[in-house]
Amino acid sequence: MSEKNKKNKFFRFHLSVWQAITLGYLLVISFGAFLLCLPISSKQGIWTPFINAFFTATSATCVTGLVIYDTFTHWTTFGHIVILILIQVGGIGFMTIVTLFSILLKKKIGLFERQIIMVSSSHDELSGNVILVKKIILATVIFEGLGAILLAIRFCQDFGFGTGLWYSIFHAISAFCNAGIDIMGVIEPSSSLVHYSNDPLVILTIGALILIGGIGFVVWSDMVTSKFNPKKFTLHTKVVLLSTFSLLFIATLTFFLIEKDNPATLQNKTLGNKILNSIFLAVTPKTAGFNAVYTESLRNPSIFVTMGLMFIGGSSGSTAGGIKITTLVVIIIGFFSIARNREDIEIFKKRIDPIVLKHALIIFSTYLTIIGISTFILLLADNLPIKSALFKSFSALGTVGLSITPNDTLSIVSKLDIILLMIIGRVGVLTIALALGQKKKEAPIKYGIDKIHIG
Repeated sequence: MSEKNKKNKFFRFHLSVWQAITLGYLLVISFGAFLLCLPISSKQGIWTPFINAFFTATSATCVTGLVIYDTFTHWTTFGHIVILILIQVGGIGFMTIVTLFSILLKKKIGLFERQIIMVSSSHDELSGNVILVKKIILATVIFEGLGAILLAIRFCQDFGFGTGLWYSIFHAISAFCNAGIDIMGVIEPSSSLVHYSNDPLVILTIGALILIGGIGFVVWSDMVTSKFNPKKFTLHTKVVLLSTFSLLFIATLTFFLIEKDNPATLQNKTLGNKILNSIFLAVTPKTAGFNAVYTESLRNPSIFVTMGLMFIGGSSGSTAGGIKITTLVVIIIGFFSIARNREDIEIFKKRIDPIVLKHALIIFSTYLTIIGISTFILLLADNLPIKSALFKSFSALGTVGLSITPNDTLSIVSKLDIILLMIIGRVGVLTIALALGQKKKEAPIKYGIDKIHIG
């Protein structure tokens, strides 16, 4: 047996698909953290503490947006490039990048690699994964390119052609990948898009990129294949589009009604700008992390709604985090089916496999449990206000990046807690569970069924 075959055999038998995905992200994060530690990455020309570099690399790779330092103020252009590469790799998936290089080098993509692509992109079938990767790369280039062009209209005017073009590219990629990391500290540290809150060109472009990135690669592919004919859309595409825009409308209206008279956010804006910022407030918690008004200035009901949106997230197979909008839809439909004493879970005249509801409930309950444990750790380690601790937990696990209190004063324990949440949020609860689990043969016997009362 050749060395190459031995190597492939080792990975296939000793690394599961889920372990390969988890390990891949950890390797990318670790390498990024090493680069960010270097003095060349810091504007002060000093070594950045590893825990802070690791936190930043995790936030970028897991497209979260939580930061220890203001990105513009602390990091050099080299550091910005490293962060941007991590965002791009994390946003479209490291396996997509590996596959791209394999295609360019005309290397054969094996079954194991195709399985990883299928799982990481939420594709239903093993066939067509390489074609899907090509579509992902093409769509990414198109959307990020168009976003950068539109942003350049404003940023080149404000910062000059060269700097403005770089800022446009950086924020287009960060928005499309739902990272929310910005370099607007050039205007004011930690200000994000606050100084552009009344600029429809910037806000709508960033918002559109967030929304498109959060819808998911599988949905784009299906829409293109169906030639944008809704009648030909798959059930997944129909559910994602309908639920996403319904939730967006409800959230926009809610933020508008709550914040329109808040002097710290929307009160002093025109009606048009109030609507514009309400839309952005509804879009960005779907795992983007940009903010056009200061998050800490939001009223408590808005904070609560924001945490709910961060918990839900975007669509499966997208750049977004959270439990995913489809998970919520399955749980709601499953609830009404049980309430009507119906065995079948139906939507759009289609039946859903009951195992999907089981998985959805596991994801939902596991996310809540993890948030509870994480919040307790933050309270114990840093004695944070419970609202702040909860918000950080939702933000990290949902890979959002919004925060109502600074992160630079957190203890090492709290930073490690948030790092772990960001990794779980990006890789996925089920993927982590399957990566840690070991294959065991089922017992040759099955035990008798008995009853236990619930509810």
